[in-house]
Amino acid sequence: QQRLIDVLDTGVAVHVLGKGANRTDLRVALPPLRDPERETLFENCVADVNIPVGEVFTSPKLAGTDGVLHVTGVYLDGLFYQDLQLRFQDGLIKDYSCKNYEEEEKNLRYIRENVLMHHETLPMGEFAIGTNTTAYMTAKRYGIGGRLPILIAEKMGPHFAVGDTCFSWEEDVVTCNPDGKRMVAKENECSALRTEDVSRAYYNCHTDITIPYEELGEIAVIHRDGSRTALIRDGRFVLPGTEELNKALDA
Repeated sequence: QQRLIDVLDTGVAVHVLGKGANRTDLRVALPPLRDPERETLFENCVADVNIPVGEVFTSPKLAGTDGVLHVTGVYLDGLFYQDLQLRFQDGLIKDYSCKNYEEEEKNLRYIRENVLMHHETLPMGEFAIGTNTTAYMTAKRYGIGGRLPILIAEKMGPHFAVGDTCFSWEEDVVTCNPDGKRMVAKENECSALRTEDVSRAYYNCHTDITIPYEELGEIAVIHRDGSRTALIRDGRFVLPGTEELNKALDA
């Protein structure tokens, strides 16, 4: 996971691209890192954060976070969504759809009530890359993905939370990764409003949406000069030093 973070910390954005039936094409903007020697943008989620282990996550910069998030099928809080699609513009949900019902209004209401939690829109509060490939393959092998609690499901691929960040009400608490670097990406343009009007800062919800590895074309870090470094390609980890994560996928 630290290998992933070392490269992610050098980027200005991350490009997530689906493959096959998955239509995801999303650019996630990263906040600036002012002191790379002492600070990091991504939490290294090991057993001191939550269990099971297996993710690195951040609070994206909303401005510049644009594109489509799509999953062919996903369970969220026990409810199934077919062809769930959210389109983001500057980090906020611009429009949304799914294909659970024949009537479009029923699909919109289903998402509005159970994902947006009756809000007009929600920000992207979290971007993460799950690394627990063993959990993913176990769920796939036994067909139990829909029964797993979110703390396992979110580790089984890259995921995006709509709503508040992981650090709501705790933005000023100092936390450090195992390497000693301070986690600095704890808020976004919405939660920063807590210093002006706390009623505008938080949405009191946080829903994780995970893309399975098999639906991933690429996850690549975009650098300041426009160059790219691939982390995952065609559902496999390709960054040098992360090949161990593929063993469960190829078993």
